[in-house]
Amino acid sequence: MSIAVITDSTAYLTPEEREKYNIHMIPLSVNLEDGVFEEEIEIQAGEFYDKVRQSKVFPKTTQPPIGKFVELFETLAKDYDEVICVHLSSGISGTFQGALQAGAMVEGIEVHGFDSEVSCAPQGYYAVQAAKMAEEGKTSSEILARLEEIKKEMRAYFIVDDLAHLQRGGRLSAAAAIVGGLLQIKPVLRFNNKVIVPFEKIRTKKKAILRVEEMLAEDAAKYDRIYAMVIHANCEEEAKEWMKKLSEKFPNVEFHFSYFGPVIGTHLGEGSLGLGWIPVK
Repeated sequence: MSIAVITDSTAYLTPEEREKYNIHMIPLSVNLEDGVFEEEIEIQAGEFYDKVRQSKVFPKTTQPPIGKFVELFETLAKDYDEVICVHLSSGISGTFQGALQAGAMVEGIEVHGFDSEVSCAPQGYYAVQAAKMAEEGKTSSEILARLEEIKKEMRAYFIVDDLAHLQRGGRLSAAAAIVGGLLQIKPVLRFNNKVIVPFEKIRTKKKAILRVEEMLAEDAAKYDRIYAMVIHANCEEEAKEWMKKLSEKFPNVEFHFSYFGPVIGTHLGEGSLGLGWIPVK
């Protein structure tokens, strides 16, 4: 059985990565003052943050139309028997459900959905693992079972500069945003039960970064090898410095560099940082 792998743009895999692993991508969109743009296709991260900085209107995000999925599934049905769709958390977007609905509308191909319950580089990691296993000839059941195993050990934490973005986007309560702003809190956030929640409330960004490092250190002491992802929202130099420091501190951790693109950047805001990791067994 031949298996295709699809993810959405919020995995932020590069075009080279998608081509290397034969991963198909469905874009989400951002609504800005001057129009609606499909991220990773019609607008890139740098341009998005420039536009938002100059705009008086807060951007909004839009999930892919079901028709986009139907069109892609119908094309894939010519060459594949099954599709595994790896999407951002169903708790913050209807993309996952849209893929399943579209799959039920297309004949000749079986569509399997995997809710990553996260987003960005960790989501991309799932997609790459699925694609590698498909290339090795693993069945869809084997691939989905492995992704569920990975999910149990995947860690991902985010540090935001401004809680207002999450509050405006409906991803954080107004009360939490106001309190955080007044106290200059830089909370460490994570996905829990498919939604973004505060993990710990910390007074400064520096201390928040150190707290995430402490958690990585705990796992680095437990496992021989770890795959980690440093993620940034248009603060590349700061993120690269952090990754350099982490690489020197944790020689058994393999670090990769990624970014928060327009859709996730809408909710986290410019200047945000993230760190995700998974033991390699």
